[in-house]
Amino acid sequence: MASRLSSDRRRLPVPLPSDPRQARELVRAEQRRRREQIRRRRYTVAGVMLAAFLIAAAGLGRQLCFAGDGDDAPVSVAATRGPAPMLEPPSRPASQPPDAGPSSAAGTFAYATAAGPVAGGAGPVKKYRVAVENGSGQEADAFAAAVERVFADPRGWTATGQVRLQRVAGQGTADFTVFLATPVTSEQICATAGLHTAGYSSCRLTGKVVINLARWLTGVPDYGAPVAEYQSYVINHEVGHELGNGHEACPGPGRPAPVMQQQTYGLKGCVANAWPFVDGQRYTGAKVP
Repeated sequence: MASRLSSDRRRLPVPLPSDPRQARELVRAEQRRRREQIRRRRYTVAGVMLAAFLIAAAGLGRQLCFAGDGDDAPVSVAATRGPAPMLEPPSRPASQPPDAGPSSAAGTFAYATAAGPVAGGAGPVKKYRVAVENGSGQEADAFAAAVERVFADPRGWTATGQVRLQRVAGQGTADFTVFLATPVTSEQICATAGLHTAGYSSCRLTGKVVINLARWLTGVPDYGAPVAEYQSYVINHEVGHELGNGHEACPGPGRPAPVMQQQTYGLKGCVANAWPFVDGQRYTGAKVP
């Protein structure tokens, strides 16, 4: 005990009480105080180390997050040691369809600016307007030219000799309007007449032919013909409704699909066909109730 008191006296105020019991209590109190100081120092060091670790981890997390945003491939931890690499967008698989355009846009429309020639040689003239949704990435005049080419084709509806078609400028007086609309907007327009397209197909309301932008740009799977052929089909099909024609069925496996067949939902054994006239003759299938 004497040696312990002697060693502790070097750290305590002198002189110590002459009473051994009081001296021991003073030494023990000092020991408790020092142990508490040591414990506090350890907690302080541990807290500092933990804070440093959390800050470093947060910084690394931000590097990983910002380097691999969205569809880009994530960056490895090793890559963050140097300058951030330039990331290229993933290439489009060969089987993936081309850009289908935006799913929604402004909901307002721009109209083709100029009038067009009369298509067809006989019958009353039906006038039409062409409109493209603002923000869809498409130009009204370019879409109008494509529609006009379909109507002028000798395999089209004007070959019946019962109708002629002519585009008017802007929002001039017309019998019907051909709209090119994003999937969301086309579904909204079609739904006003109780036609629910799920944003996938096109539709026709009285005086309105509504072409779904995604179908216009990509066609449909397993159509077996170029997108340009599907574009001619969807124009002729929906305008066919405007001219009073109903749906028709596939006449048999391997035969051309009637233009009034719902080819967007499958060919049912037929082959793709965009036109009302095939080999110079009006081509039809059985009426669908």
